[in-house]
Amino acid sequence: MGLIYTEIELSNPRDRNIKPINIKSLVATGSLHLCIPEHVAIQLELEELYKREATTADGKKHLVPYMGPISIKFENRGCFTGALVFGDEVLLGAVPMEDMDVLVSPAKQALIVNPESPNIAMSVAK
Repeated sequence: MGLIYTEIELSNPRDRNIKPINIKSLVATGSLHLCIPEHVAIQLELEELYKREATTADGKKHLVPYMGPISIKFENRGCFTGALVFGDEVLLGAVPMEDMDVLVSPAKQALIVNPESPNIAMSVAK
């Protein structure tokens, strides 16, 4: 399976006057978090909440800003999360994908809405 990209909308839920950004994102199931480049954080005027240590694919550890809150929308789904700020492209990690109830379809090579819950995101809360 090759790299999968998808279009998502990112916005700052604290300030509705800041225009959302529609951006291509790498669907990164090996990453837990949403990761965004610094220029996206600047455009959305996100606030640094903490510093986090992030381990990248090459095994190196980096101290990076954790900013938010940030709103993510994909098709008829959405969630709120924080974002690690580093790199040169947006990575959509496993935590926001799980929160939005979306899946990677190997056959379609695409991110899709969970076919078992096409209209409303499903969560387990027990």
